[in-house]
Amino acid sequence: MSEKIISNKSNLQVLYEDNHLIIVNKRAGDIVQGDKTGDKPLSEIVKEYIAEKYDKPGAVYLGVVHRLDRPTSGIVVFARTSKALPRLNKLFADKEAKKTYWAVVKNAPPKENDTLIHWLKRNPKQNKSYAHKHEVTDSKKAVLDYQIIKKLDNYYVLEVDLHTGRHHQIRSQLSSIGSVIKGDLKYGANRSNKDGSIHLHARKLTFIHPVKKEPLMIIAPPPSDSIWDDCM
Repeated sequence: MSEKIISNKSNLQVLYEDNHLIIVNKRAGDIVQGDKTGDKPLSEIVKEYIAEKYDKPGAVYLGVVHRLDRPTSGIVVFARTSKALPRLNKLFADKEAKKTYWAVVKNAPPKENDTLIHWLKRNPKQNKSYAHKHEVTDSKKAVLDYQIIKKLDNYYVLEVDLHTGRHHQIRSQLSSIGSVIKGDLKYGANRSNKDGSIHLHARKLTFIHPVKKEPLMIIAPPPSDSIWDDCM
């Protein structure tokens, strides 16, 4: 467990690396994998880092294990070998990786801590998920736990543990109880953040190393701004 940054070459914050995997702290605004925007993805930045650090002349292997929404910051895991990728994929699919997020919200949730259960239905055209209290057609069950961990002057900081990994799950579920994440216009925030980010951060990840079979706990420092700094 460490908040020490190993490297920040090309603005890349490496939290952990070995021969099998590399874990980085994604900046808000970065995309994990290439998309129609044509913007340079985080996966390419990580490949360049590996090629330079280890002086690799040929193509660098890198497997994308999971993603974070573009305006979200925090922990992203990549596989460095074809042996590690399917093991990591299975680990995440089987929910054996425990994910904890921090979210900054304007309005306090109804309770200090609670378990939220909704059925989320995704609208691909809007790239948005809608939370329903009861199951509806084509919906998927979404479960998370939250607790208020800090009260700031104008905001509340929530720690969120995910039990399921649905599209925009935290954003949609918190919005449904009136606790919209700061800057998240898509889910009801009054105003955006200047840099286009939202105050949602993948803070902690714990899992068993897919090859070494040792427990890993990774903690990612949140971005540096006045509000995140107050959270610390």
